Amino acid sequence: MSTGKKLFVEDLKTAGKRVIVRVDFNVPLKDGKVESDKRIKESLPTINYLREQGAKVILMSHLGRPDGKRVPEMSLRPVADALAALLGAPVAFAEDCVGPAAEAAVAALAPGGVLLLENLRFHAEEEENDPAFAKQLAALCDLYVNDAFGSAHRAHASTEGITRFVAQAASGFLMKKELDYLGEALTNPKRPFVAVIGGSKVSSKIDVIKSLLPRVDKLLIGGGMTYTFLKAQGLEVGKSIVENDKLDLARSLLAEAGGKLVLGTDFVVTDKLDFKARTVGALKTVAKDAIPADWEAVDAGPATVAAFTQILLAAKTIVWNGPVGVFEIDATAKGTIAIAEALAKATAGGAITIVGGGDSASAVKKAGVASKVSHVSTGGGASLEFLEGKVLPGVAALTDK
Repeated sequence: MSTGKKLFVEDLKTAGKRVIVRVDFNVPLKDGKVESDKRIKESLPTINYLREQGAKVILMSHLGRPDGKRVPEMSLRPVADALAALLGAPVAFAEDCVGPAAEAAVAALAPGGVLLLENLRFHAEEEENDPAFAKQLAALCDLYVNDAFGSAHRAHASTEGITRFVAQAASGFLMKKELDYLGEALTNPKRPFVAVIGGSKVSSKIDVIKSLLPRVDKLLIGGGMTYTFLKAQGLEVGKSIVENDKLDLARSLLAEAGGKLVLGTDFVVTDKLDFKARTVGALKTVAKDAIPADWEAVDAGPATVAAFTQILLAAKTIVWNGPVGVFEIDATAKGTIAIAEALAKATAGGAITIVGGGDSASAVKKAGVASKVSHVSTGGGASLEFLEGKVLPGVAALTDK
C-alpha cells in the first residue's frame, strides 16, 4: 500500500479553494500549553504549501479521549497558539468542528489563511464514522487532504467517512513520506534487510513477525516476547514475562524461520521489578540457559547487544518496532539505547533506518539519536498495522489518480 496510486496534494488545484486537512495534533498539553510540538512541526510542509498556493486552509484533529463530550482540558485552542508561533502568522480558531461556529469561521477565511477547528472527538459521531457528521465536515470544504498518518488505521468520520462527500481526497506531505518509507522497506528494500521486533508480548506482534519473515534477511527478537521463544525451546525463564498459550506458535515460527530469526544469548535479570514505581532490585547478567527460577529477565545482555549491533551495522535497510528491555527504567534501558545507537551508526554508514512509532520513537529520543535515523514514524498503531500488511482505511479512502 503506497500513496503512488492516490492523489497527492500537489495534484490538486487549490488556489482560492477551501481545503480541509486532517492533521494529527494529538499533542501533550501541560498547564494549558503545548508540551511537545513535534507533531505540529511535522504538518508544516503541507500547511505552508497550501498557504503558498492561496488555499483557505481548514485544519481538523482529535486530541485525547474525551469520549464524545466537551472536555475543556482537551480543547485544541492552545494548539492554535503554538501553530501560529511556528507559522509566524495568525491561526483562527473555531469553537466547534461542525455547525454555525465552524461555518462562520470558514466563511471569514481569506486565501492563505489558516483555521483550526475544535476537537473532533467532542462529538461521538467522529469515532462512530457517522455519515451525517462526515457530511457536515465535508460541507466546510471544496477539497480534502489527509496528513494524519497516526490516525490512518482508523475508519473515522474525519479520515474515511468524509471522503465519500468531497470531490477529491489527497494525501499530504507527511502521509506521503510515511508511506514512501514504510512501503519502500516492505516492497523494495536495499539488502540485507533486517527487522528488530521488540515489546512485551508475542501476541501483539505475531502479525508483524509473520508479515516480515518472508521479506527480511534477519529478524531480531527482543523484549519480553523473547522469553516465550526461550521457553518454547525448553529453557528456564524464571519469572520473566511469558505467554504460555503461545508456546506452540513460537515453536512453529522458529521452525518456519530457519536461521532468519535471531534471539538473544544473554540477559540482564533482576530479583525484583516494580514497574509502577520504576524501580528494580539487584541486577546481574546471565546466559540464556542460566536464568534463575525466581528472577526476571528485563533487558538484553552485552553479548546479545554486540551480536545484534554487528548484524545491524551490516544491514542496508532496518525497521525497528518495540524496545528490547524495560526501557522506561534507566537501569534496564541499556539494551534499547544500544539498539538506537546502532541504528544511528548504520544510518551514517548509508543504511535506510525506519523507527516504527510508539515506544521505539520514545527510545530513539531518549538515546538522543532521533535526528540521526532516516525516519521516525509519527504513528505507532498505524505503522504497526502497515508492517502487518493491513490496509489502512484512511489511505484506501483517498481518490485514485
